Amino acid sequence: MAGSSPRIAVLLPCYNEEAAIAQTVAGFRAAFPTAAIHVYDNNSRDRTIEVARAAGAIVRSERMQGKGNVVRRMFADIDADIYVMADGDATYDASVAPAMVERLIGEGLDMIVGTRVHEAAEAYRRGHVLGNRAMTGLLARLFGRSFTDIFSGYRVFSRRFVKSFPVLSSGFEIETEISVHALELKMPVGEAETRYFARLEGSASKLNTYRDGFRIAKTIAVLYRIERPMLFFGFIAMVFAMMAVLLSIPLGITYLKTGLVPRFPTAILATGLMILAFLNLFTGLILDTVVRGRQEMRRLAYLAQPGPFSD
Repeated sequence: MAGSSPRIAVLLPCYNEEAAIAQTVAGFRAAFPTAAIHVYDNNSRDRTIEVARAAGAIVRSERMQGKGNVVRRMFADIDADIYVMADGDATYDASVAPAMVERLIGEGLDMIVGTRVHEAAEAYRRGHVLGNRAMTGLLARLFGRSFTDIFSGYRVFSRRFVKSFPVLSSGFEIETEISVHALELKMPVGEAETRYFARLEGSASKLNTYRDGFRIAKTIAVLYRIERPMLFFGFIAMVFAMMAVLLSIPLGITYLKTGLVPRFPTAILATGLMILAFLNLFTGLILDTVVRGRQEMRRLAYLAQPGPFSD
């Protein structure tokens, strides 16, 4: 790879973006004149496919509905050295992509997240802003570190990130899964500010603030259970143990005074809770060993791929 130009692929997932896809393709074509521009349509009911082809993009379709399904297909299909991914809705500034690619190469990074800076108040709904801040903070608390904008759809990836990432999400929670994958494998990553434009007339956001927000929160919880089983099940064990101790204190006092245990149902409940506490503790210990093995395998799969392009 040294001494040659990297193969750059631009990936544009889209759904019903007839009004914006031509401008998006034109923007990235101007930024990368020799790169392959791939538009992945996700069951659009308008003329997105025809407009994208007319604009000069390579168009493919993914029938399984959901952005995560589209990203899985894109990452599996396309072979390149550097991947630039952005939504096909003309809200991201394509002109900053070359600088993001140069930084990825120069610093040997595996991912750069385009942190959105709003150009207009209507570009980003208030509920989305609050949800983004809340989820970003939650991710930082659960995994120790985070990104400024975990929901950004504008990202640049190295080949080894893309080809070692087992996409499991089906919907808009894909950005969260991508972020957690990078954090868990301790990949070298970065952020770059990029303008975020208001949608063009005729283009509408597909993200539902509450429904998709709930799915994203659920994804974070599931990923935390999978990646941090000792802490997850250890916390549940601690809760059960504390409940058992609180219930057993009056029983212990009564036993010391009278030598009797008059409330057998309470004693049985306290015993059951303590058993549950130990079961959760041992579950966490066992799964922690399993997760360590999985992390080692994912790390080896990651290292098996060529590193970021460099001279």
